[in-house]
Amino acid sequence: MSQSHPLPLKRQGEHLSDDGVSAIKPSRLKIAIPSEDNDKKNANKRLKDVEICVPIVYGTIAFYLGRKASESQSHKWTVYVRGAGNEDLGVVIKKVVFQLHPSFSNPTRVVESPPFELSECGWGEFEIAITLHFHSDVCEKQLDLYHHLKLYPEDESGPQSTKKPVVVESYNEVVFPEPLEGFVARVQNHPAVVVPRLPAGLTLPSPVPIDTMNDKERGGTKDHPLSQWFMNFSEADELLKLAAARQQLSGLPSENKYNQFTDHS
Repeated sequence: MSQSHPLPLKRQGEHLSDDGVSAIKPSRLKIAIPSEDNDKKNANKRLKDVEICVPIVYGTIAFYLGRKASESQSHKWTVYVRGAGNEDLGVVIKKVVFQLHPSFSNPTRVVESPPFELSECGWGEFEIAITLHFHSDVCEKQLDLYHHLKLYPEDESGPQSTKKPVVVESYNEVVFPEPLEGFVARVQNHPAVVVPRLPAGLTLPSPVPIDTMNDKERGGTKDHPLSQWFMNFSEADELLKLAAARQQLSGLPSENKYNQFTDHS
């Protein structure tokens, strides 16, 4: 898998959907502001002192196959990236690359339209590399995430249920500072994107639709067959929005509110 221009990742809060659910730990993945050389490639301007936030959730859902289980295929699992409220992330993400264990056939899987997910069967747990590629007006760099596939519940006493899956999800907000005007114009009314109050008198250009491979395949995960097992991160989302609102009111720079990572390449 190509690893050119990776974006640094902040340690995320991981949540396991068993009886002992850990406390929500909202965190932000702050994208580095592109260099002036990259800006020269874009015709539209950047909005200073503006941040666009995209809440995302990534994780896995694993079902035990029970009587259908074999030595090499004991579980069926799905790995995915979704909007925190199950919104369509295709407005921001162009494609997602999932890097599976090398024992799988074609371990590098590319998903180019939402829902950004794939399903497989297997018997072992391993780390899955998840690489987000954004549309050109969003960010030229990729974002690398890592998720550990979990097949067995924390409480392993007694037989594993075939009806209750093991769900492990992580919540983050991807933050794009000083976004391009064209990007803001395109997503300002999209439910997957948090757009702050823009400067008074600002006139945005007419939104330009993004190129899609198959518009009919694009969509959110609100009606996803696994959505009943998705975890609710609305509390974390509200905490982040509240902190951002307080930051705007106080006039403090974002560095004082969140740990941020920048690209030094």
